[in-house]
Amino acid sequence: MAAVAVSLIPLLISSVDPGQAAGTRKVAKAKPRAFTPEKCEPRKFRIIVDVGHTPDSYGALSARNDPEFGFNFRLATLVTAKLKSEGFAATRLLVTDGKARPSLFKRVGAANDGRADLFLSIHHDSVPDKLLETWEFDGAHSYFSDRFSGHSLFVSRQNPHFATSLMLARMIGRQLKEQGLHYASQYTMPVMGRYRRQLLDKDVGVYRYDGLVVLSRTRSAAVLLEAGSIINRDEEMTMNSSERQETIAGAVAAAVGEFCEKR
Repeated sequence: MAAVAVSLIPLLISSVDPGQAAGTRKVAKAKPRAFTPEKCEPRKFRIIVDVGHTPDSYGALSARNDPEFGFNFRLATLVTAKLKSEGFAATRLLVTDGKARPSLFKRVGAANDGRADLFLSIHHDSVPDKLLETWEFDGAHSYFSDRFSGHSLFVSRQNPHFATSLMLARMIGRQLKEQGLHYASQYTMPVMGRYRRQLLDKDVGVYRYDGLVVLSRTRSAAVLLEAGSIINRDEEMTMNSSERQETIAGAVAAAVGEFCEKR
C-alpha cells in the first residue's frame, strides 16, 4: 500500500497597520475555551467488535489447517458477551462477508455509519511464508512455525483518534501482561521483511501499522488485536482452549472499562 504523503501547510504572513496589529495581539492573549471530553456512559458507549476476515477470505491457516476466521469468530463473540455483561450494552459483533478488500470497506462503513465510539478488530497471527516449516497432521500436508508466539496490538497514526487508540491499546496490553501473557516481539526484526513494524510501547507490545484500512479509515478510536499465533503448534492448542479465550476476553473488558472511566 502506497505511503501517504504528509502536506506541510505554509504559514501565511500579511502586512497589517498598527491598529490591526494591536487587535491581533489581543486575540492572541485570549485563552482558548477549555474542551471537556464527553463522559463515557457504558450502556450508551457504542463498541464494535470486528471478527477479522470472512468465511470466503478466511485469513491464515493454523498449523493444523484450521482457518483463522473460526478462531476470530469464537474469541470476538466471547469478547462481545463479556463487554455486555460488564454494562456495555451497545456493544455490537460485526461479521462481514465477501472477499478481502471489499469486506474491509464494509467494516469501515458499518463503524462510521453506526457512529462507533470504539472499534476493536480481533485476529490471530501467523508468520511470513519464508519462515514456515512443513509437517504432516492427520495425513495432510501442513505448515507451522514454532519460532514465535504471543499477542500483539496495532494502531494507526492515520486514525483521527490516534492518541486515544494508543491509550486503549496500552491498557489492553497491560491487562494481558498482568494475566502472565507475553507479546510477540518479532515485528521489530529484519526477518519480518515488509511485515516489520515500529514498536510504540516496548513494555506491552503496541505497534504502529498505518496500512490497515480498519485502523486508518475508521472515524473512531481503533485497535487491532492479534490474540496469539495459530501457526505455532503449541500456541494454537492454547488459543483453542476456553481458559485462554476467557482470559483474553476478561482482559479486554477490563481495559475497556478503564478506558471508559478515563474518557
